[in-house]
Amino acid sequence: MAIILVVDDEVGIRELLSEILIDEGYDVRLAENACAARRVRNELRPDLVLLDIWMPDTDGISLLKEWHVGGHLNMPVVMMSGHGTIDTAVEATRFGAFDFLEKPIALQKLLGTVQKALKHDAPPPRPPLTLEAFSRLPFVKEFRRRLEQAAAKAPVVLIKGATAGMAEIAARTLLAPRAPWLDLSATSSALTQEALEKTSGGILFVPDLAALGKMQQMNLAFAVDRAEKLNLQLVLACTTPLSTLAEHGWDAKLLARVGEIWLAMPALAGHADELPEIASLLLTNFVERGEVPARRFSTAALNALRTLPWKKHAEASWNVLYGLVRNLALTALDEEIGSDDVARVMPPEVVEDSPAQSFLPLFEQPLREARDAFEKLYFEHHLRQEGGNMTRLAERSGLERTHLYRKLKQLDIRLGKRGEE
Repeated sequence: MAIILVVDDEVGIRELLSEILIDEGYDVRLAENACAARRVRNELRPDLVLLDIWMPDTDGISLLKEWHVGGHLNMPVVMMSGHGTIDTAVEATRFGAFDFLEKPIALQKLLGTVQKALKHDAPPPRPPLTLEAFSRLPFVKEFRRRLEQAAAKAPVVLIKGATAGMAEIAARTLLAPRAPWLDLSATSSALTQEALEKTSGGILFVPDLAALGKMQQMNLAFAVDRAEKLNLQLVLACTTPLSTLAEHGWDAKLLARVGEIWLAMPALAGHADELPEIASLLLTNFVERGEVPARRFSTAALNALRTLPWKKHAEASWNVLYGLVRNLALTALDEEIGSDDVARVMPPEVVEDSPAQSFLPLFEQPLREARDAFEKLYFEHHLRQEGGNMTRLAERSGLERTHLYRKLKQLDIRLGKRGEE
């Protein structure tokens, strides 16, 4: 039974449309405004939405655009309008509206439009995310160029510094349209020549070398031997040193072959300003592919991600970010992810000694209070680092000593015995 969501602020219209559609055998849900419509859409994923243009909180066109831009328009939407807004309703088709109905709505017109909309082909699934989405970021763009250059000449390429989801994003960048894709880690039985031939022209992917069992290692060796002849591109990922794999019984010759051509994912440390864009792209991809509920980042949450100590995770920073974003989307209770959510899901090793933990509450304060609180944290930290030595603190902070004493008094920072040195 198709679920139809009727969104209109007039109770009489909601009840009338509901009675008609229920009599026709549809499961009808009602929303009196955009806020209620968002909630029903996220919870039930209706098969069709009848959406009024004029509503008190957010008008129907704005809500349609919001769904369109956010990648949430995975159901047909029919706009409902009075005579004076027909031009607006027609314009709405540019943003993905399937059709429009003019009020008062004739019975046959309503039922005919509903039937056509429900028979309308569903939008094609969103293509997997690739590095193309990050083309505005110079350091990712450079990595992509190196990856494509290596893959053009080498049938086997190893990606270090990322596994699983993030490595797949890199690997799918090399996949030609409609070319086959085979995840070798998903094959537990012996790989056959026929299976490899079916994947000719495509990509064989290993999300994490360290996770392969003995049979899968044998399959990998089998594929490596035949990759060039069968026009196969092997893309492998690993964050574990190959020497460690050798210690765990991997064949030395196989490791030598898979490790011959490799690239390291660029570390996120030093690219704090780009982190909000990367995190937002990952979140949008999760939402569009239906892997997580509709979510968006608050500015405070993005700032919290930016200030994490990414240097501590240089070898797998992409994995940490990918996992954090997905965790946030799945566990946040509200549609907007806040800085408190970021603090809640940070891995213990990130939380430890992380200045971000001290900074998170500052994002919720007015600028003046936040600035004073930050300055107090700053001077208390460096006082400890310099053992209370005021001369060195003045040099580090760039303040003249008289000004420094005044500042510490203003911030109510008490000096120890060494504070007079």
